Amino acid sequence: MPFLAGYAILYHMEALNSLEQWDDFVEGRYDPNRKTEDFRKYDDSAPSGVRDFYQLNHTNQTRDFVLEKKRQYASRGRTEMGIWEALEYLNTLVDDSDPDTDLSQIEHCLQTAEAIRRDGHPRWMVLAGLMHDLGKVLCLYGEPQWAVVGDTFPVGCAWSNKIVFPEFFAQNPDAKVPEYQTRNGVYEEGCGLDKVDLSWGHDEYLYHVTKDYLPMEALYMIRYHSFYPWHREGQYQHLMNDQDRAMLPWVQKFNPYDLYSKSAARPKVSDVKPFYEELIQEYFPARIAW
Repeated sequence: MPFLAGYAILYHMEALNSLEQWDDFVEGRYDPNRKTEDFRKYDDSAPSGVRDFYQLNHTNQTRDFVLEKKRQYASRGRTEMGIWEALEYLNTLVDDSDPDTDLSQIEHCLQTAEAIRRDGHPRWMVLAGLMHDLGKVLCLYGEPQWAVVGDTFPVGCAWSNKIVFPEFFAQNPDAKVPEYQTRNGVYEEGCGLDKVDLSWGHDEYLYHVTKDYLPMEALYMIRYHSFYPWHREGQYQHLMNDQDRAMLPWVQKFNPYDLYSKSAARPKVSDVKPFYEELIQEYFPARIAW
């Protein structure tokens, strides 16, 4: 498989130790049982790696950077592989140096999908749960973690103070572009989120890979599940159109399955693989462009 031989070199995470550490932090950060006064404490109590991550993310995610990454990846010309093949490829991201978890990427994806399946949601939503993190293969292409994970946010307009660690935007070159610091920025009111450029990461990449195959509801779940300022904090509603308003409840329905599906019970891959292979075949050909 292209790129696989060199993954050990390309898998570099300069701010956090592993993707699993990142996922654990996000899960705890949005725990619905937390007290109100503890809910969004983005201060010195946050792990230093998280602060370092967001400093890199907020400094480097400029509009020019985002547009360049879209040009680089949205054409899907890097490789071809099937969905289950991509899951196995992503599985090479497991970090043996992390003492806190030995859960593989496939197992996390399956836990999310199985939780959705148990609750009787549509098959396309089960598939979205299985696939939602596949864009993290960007790490195996050599992308730094600040360009793969993290809360997403619009570029090209004013940053909301509800974005995590908003103070770090002061170091972003876009802070010196007056047009980008207005309410609408380069966008028109009510233009729709599809016309809004979000910070680059695994959500946007996977959306472009899957947009020809999945229902709109699933695509919103994939594309916007990290857009917490929107679906959690209620920001940027002035940029929404009617389609966004109709799809928002689906993104909010999906979010708890992503955050809280981890459990001690680990899915046995061999037992559930036949079901998911059949499900994948309903929506995707044997191989697709990445």
